[in-house]
Amino acid sequence: MTGLNQKTDLLSSDSDDARAQKGSFARRLSRATQKGAIFILLTVLIVGFAIAQPAFINVLNLMSILQAVSVVAILGAGVTITLAVGGFDLSIGAVAASSVMMASYSMIVWGFGVYATLPIVLAFGATVGIANALLIVKLRVPDLLATLAMMFLLTGLQLIPTAGRSISSGLILPNGMTSTGTYDPHFLLIGRYSLYGIVPIPVIIMIIAAIVLFVFTENTRVGRLLFATGGNELATRLAGASTARLKTIAYIISGTLASLGGIIIAARVGRGDVSSGGSLLMDSVAAALIGFAVLGLRRPNVFGTVVGAIFVGVLLNGLTMLNIPYYTQDFVKGAVLVGALALTYGLGRSAY
Repeated sequence: MTGLNQKTDLLSSDSDDARAQKGSFARRLSRATQKGAIFILLTVLIVGFAIAQPAFINVLNLMSILQAVSVVAILGAGVTITLAVGGFDLSIGAVAASSVMMASYSMIVWGFGVYATLPIVLAFGATVGIANALLIVKLRVPDLLATLAMMFLLTGLQLIPTAGRSISSGLILPNGMTSTGTYDPHFLLIGRYSLYGIVPIPVIIMIIAAIVLFVFTENTRVGRLLFATGGNELATRLAGASTARLKTIAYIISGTLASLGGIIIAARVGRGDVSSGGSLLMDSVAAALIGFAVLGLRRPNVFGTVVGAIFVGVLLNGLTMLNIPYYTQDFVKGAVLVGALALTYGLGRSAY
């Protein structure tokens, strides 16, 4: 009997080990799927669209996709920085649209060149960031309310200097005078020139901005403190860091990036269109939130935001090439966002 019991115990032990190994493998597979899900889906989309429409995989079309998402990725990076400190910037689309108008007004009405216009527009974005920080940090207005108010303020303010007209050469001002300025050709190169005839300048700007912000947020003390502020503001303050200063830095970066996006739009369009930037807020927020699912980080991150913007850009470009009706695009973007977040938080919960 003793020998039989020993054999039974050994069989039971082997069975438990097998179940443990199976469970461990399932968890590892689940974690790997969670971390690589966006890249798997992106690969499937690219292969599927390439099969359905071979022109999709053309280098120029791929560069066109990156150029189309460059502004969204840059603005999304600004949203990511504010999310890192536990905030949220609703004014980012309005800042970009106002920057388009300011760049156009500087050259068409004031007659400035590219070297005067760029600092003015970037300083405008930084100033809006400071104003947001003042409302949030000093006056303790909730970030959503403060940036929402700023969004409405800027949306109305950008229309006043031109009485609601778009800005282009020969603009008739509210006082009856006609503007005589033109767009600086060097300014237009920012949005229209391609390096070696292949890589558009906006794509290069996006890559540089993404690398700088990634290194800043992931590999510097200030960047780590930004995430610490969003994770536990009280603990960060008790550790000796100035959370007010960190939040101010975050909103200044967000405003400046929004202005940079506005500069790219103005340089591509070549006019100050009052309707520019209409969908930038939602697109940049979608990119930032989809970024939570990249590599299973489940937190704001610049790399994930850029991947999220590219993911949506590939999806919309492919649907357009397949002649899918334009009015389905917002639905598709919403479905992607819901799916990415469900994947991150649903599958992520079962993987640990």
